[in-house]
Amino acid sequence: MAMTTISSRVHWPEAEKWLQKRYQETDPGHKHNEHFRILGYQWRTLRFNDTTRQSTVKIMAACRELDPGSICFMQQAYCLAVPYVKSMVSTGLATLASGGYDLESAAVGKEVMHVLCIGHGGGTLPLFLASKIQGAIVHIVEIDPLVISASVNAMGFPSFSVMTPSGDRALSKPDLINEVLWKGIHERLFLYESDAEKFIVDNANLYDIVFIDAYDGEDIFPHKLWDPNSPFLKSLEKQLHPEHGTVVVNLHADADILNFDGSVSALLQPVLPMGKYVSRVCQAYKDVLIGSGSSCRGNGYGFAYTVSVPWVCNTSLVVSKSFRGSTGSSGGHLILSALASKSMEVENILDFPFSCLEYIKRGFTLVDD
Repeated sequence: MAMTTISSRVHWPEAEKWLQKRYQETDPGHKHNEHFRILGYQWRTLRFNDTTRQSTVKIMAACRELDPGSICFMQQAYCLAVPYVKSMVSTGLATLASGGYDLESAAVGKEVMHVLCIGHGGGTLPLFLASKIQGAIVHIVEIDPLVISASVNAMGFPSFSVMTPSGDRALSKPDLINEVLWKGIHERLFLYESDAEKFIVDNANLYDIVFIDAYDGEDIFPHKLWDPNSPFLKSLEKQLHPEHGTVVVNLHADADILNFDGSVSALLQPVLPMGKYVSRVCQAYKDVLIGSGSSCRGNGYGFAYTVSVPWVCNTSLVVSKSFRGSTGSSGGHLILSALASKSMEVENILDFPFSCLEYIKRGFTLVDD
């Protein structure tokens, strides 16, 4: 765990007043003579080897003034420090909206948005979505208990989100500090310790949007998560909303590693193919989730595309059940134009702290047969 201290104190008094107000609103029946004290802010990075960064978050540390031992960490939900996470959010929500999904109603809680996040890290993506979209119900699947523990204990992710194998909350009810810090957000987060394939196969949930960022500490994207014959992809297709279901996958744009005879090493076959072979992953997701060619669904067509993530060697793959428009020789231009327009709507509706369009237009490429 790497930490960088943020020393600026300019906004600390405002944050202390905000916490005190939330405390009074959460527990109105008691006198509130004590006040909260901000201890500081830090950037914290989760790593499981010397090269791979699992997640980077900004946390706030605070305590009640009369009880200095009551230290709590709160992840700052709107701080997406890693560019590929901004890319996943931007492309995913703009694509979902282009399929006719009513994002504005979900944002204010009038419509439920069912979200699945496969791979947790520090929890920045699910926490951002739950904080920005009042109607978002977010299921998170993480195979490594150490990642879950680190996200809650060191990176300020809501502890009330953790689920047991039986499907119940690990905490029967949120404590007062969870209520103060999260005010209902924590009740819409469900963090499961599970293998992704097992979770998908064993459940029959229907999701509007799915985010997949499943690299482990060895920088491996498991073969079973992109094998076109795997139970994972086949079950995932059944759990996507048939009209607008959208999947976003984070892919590492690695270089080719070849044997002396020029063939891809057999050792690499169970993991994400390198370099140009990433196209096989994209094709597998497109073929299984929407079928080959442009699959007509009512007034729309299924499609898949990739974009390059600025400043890092990552690619975002997006697969959608529906694009509300015509297709043809200029289909790519029509889709990109529609996504650009929807990206501005997303920014305005959700008051994003960054530009969605920046993460959609870079290296936009349709996944073709």
